[in-house]
Amino acid sequence: MAILTVNQLSKKYGKITALQQVSFSVPQGSVFGILGPNGSGKTTLLGIVMEVLKSSGGTFQLFDEVPTEKTRQRIGTLLETPNFYHYLSAVQNLKITAGIKKRGADDIDRVLQIVNLTQRQHSPFSSYSLGMKQRLAIAAALLGNPDVLVLDEPTNGLDPVGIAEIRELIKKLAKEGKTIIMASHMLDEVEKVCTHVAILKFGKLITYGDVNEILINDDIVEVVSSDLERLKNTLINMPNNTHVQITNETVHVHFAAGTANLEAINKFCFENGIVLSHLQLKKKSLETKFLELTN
Repeated sequence: MAILTVNQLSKKYGKITALQQVSFSVPQGSVFGILGPNGSGKTTLLGIVMEVLKSSGGTFQLFDEVPTEKTRQRIGTLLETPNFYHYLSAVQNLKITAGIKKRGADDIDRVLQIVNLTQRQHSPFSSYSLGMKQRLAIAAALLGNPDVLVLDEPTNGLDPVGIAEIRELIKKLAKEGKTIIMASHMLDEVEKVCTHVAILKFGKLITYGDVNEILINDDIVEVVSSDLERLKNTLINMPNNTHVQITNETVHVHFAAGTANLEAINKFCFENGIVLSHLQLKKKSLETKFLELTN
């Protein structure tokens, strides 16, 4: 079953197109990242799905059906930081949130335990770190035990400790069977926590699918000899490489992630009469991959 299916979803603000015929589906049990730079349409897309915004075109379904109030109760959302009362405790703030939602009042102890705030449940919100405040916001989204969480930039503005806390919490919730849909502009975070990803740029869908397929990192081997053209033409014929090019007086040989063998490359060149003066394995950075996709 698909948790969310968007079909040709579009949104215009006057002459500005925020989303342009975006289509993808979110598998049940996945951690699905909607990735893109600021202004790519991530928040707009989530706003439409949660009916905060109206689309200009296209359709979407939740749990393989047209959304209803009942299906929306199966989704917990964090589209922006909730306006918690700074002088109230976590428990008091969650009671207010549960009253607004009209559900989850008997769920407060459980969600505080999930987000590891039980020991600070009676401390005022103003005494919390940024990471703790964000965990409380996720606790509010978890009230009523929804099947799905929708999180917009859950690590935005946090320090490394706070980012690590939210990352581990998302992994924990995923292991418990929650489907999580999260928007982020941070490539590294999506790679570390998500199972699937959709990449947006200027409102257009660039690609989507399994993270290990979309964000796979090539092995890049740097090779140098006295005759770069001859070296390049020789390595083109080496088995299993995916691409060979000359960049900055160096031949770069690409292999699928984890398959580059420096000893085999050295031997292949030597058997073809080429002595190497430089041979080094380089990993393609995720930033490079992301720029390739969005450019």
